[in-house]
Amino acid sequence: MIKRNWYIFDVNGKILGRIASCITRYLIGKHKSDYAPYLDIGDYVIVINASKILVTGNKKISKKYYRHTGYIGGIKEITFRDLIDRYPERVIKHAVKGMLPKNKLGKRMYLRMKVYSGSNHRHQVNKPKAIITE
Repeated sequence: MIKRNWYIFDVNGKILGRIASCITRYLIGKHKSDYAPYLDIGDYVIVINASKILVTGNKKISKKYYRHTGYIGGIKEITFRDLIDRYPERVIKHAVKGMLPKNKLGKRMYLRMKVYSGSNHRHQVNKPKAIITE
């Protein structure tokens, strides 16, 4: 039986890539002593204050996210600034998803991450442990 703990990350004023790699580490379970790459032993992660995340350099204007509608000529692009204004949760979800394994285990790990744009979340009953990062 795998015991899964709940952890909470406050990303207020943190750099996107650095905090995403820390979150990924807890989702995969690499912080545990019994880690094995073929087992799904990661923990639950709650991310709060997603709307206050930072990027370095000129990426706020120049970083673009692409998606395709499935129709001919249906490529869509949105800048980091527009995405953080409309859907701040998607920025962190996109960064973390790119760092997870691209298989069934990665999908299960991704589903254990809960992202909120503000400081309120509905997982107080799980008693999450706060993780302090630089």
